[in-house]
Amino acid sequence: MNSIISIIAFRELRSFFDSLMAYILLIAFLGFSGFFTWIYGADVFIRKEADLAVFFSIAKWTLFFFIPAITMKMIAEEKKTGTIEILLTKAVSSRQLVLGKYLACLLLILITLAFTLPYYFSISRLGAVDHGATICGYIGLILMSSAYIAIGLFASSITNNQIVAFLFSLLIGIVFHFILDVLGSGSRGILGNILNDLSVSKHFDSISRGVLDTKDVLFFISLTVLGLFLSEQYVSKSK
Repeated sequence: MNSIISIIAFRELRSFFDSLMAYILLIAFLGFSGFFTWIYGADVFIRKEADLAVFFSIAKWTLFFFIPAITMKMIAEEKKTGTIEILLTKAVSSRQLVLGKYLACLLLILITLAFTLPYYFSISRLGAVDHGATICGYIGLILMSSAYIAIGLFASSITNNQIVAFLFSLLIGIVFHFILDVLGSGSRGILGNILNDLSVSKHFDSISRGVLDTKDVLFFISLTVLGLFLSEQYVSKSK
């Protein structure tokens, strides 16, 4: 990994833990996911199935809201304070800045998901677990998070207002996560296929069921690359 990207990534990751952001994310995520997985509603004991299907469905929506909250300040704050101009006039390129911040957010999500591994170990002691489906579920969360982080950085790159960045990121997420899913389900033919192919929920649900299809993986990678590319273009304009 490029040393400059690494420096930016670990600096941003450290800043998450220096503030309350990382701890709030960890506590809230584990609280929500744990409550619905083990205690409330269609939890593991009610369903009597040794799987993490409930966890993955809850985590999908929890990360949907949490990721815009951690990305909203990444570039917008740099633009507001004017530090982005200082960074870009030094030996830091727009791409390095964007990739460093992207990796910091992704590492924070990976750390958060790592804290849920006890769920997996607990489930495996309760019954016969489909290990492939569980691993695919985690892969799906990571791929989806990667795409939403890129979208969040794009939203943060076009404004110096964190709230605007959060709302814009959430709006884009709603389109990909919910609206396209609804429209795709209600449409037929070529249009329906196109809308379904653009739906984050459809691709995530496919992976979380244990089917690691190349089409689903490429979708999330493409969305990530597009978001990072657009972020880089807008950051370049700050020079």
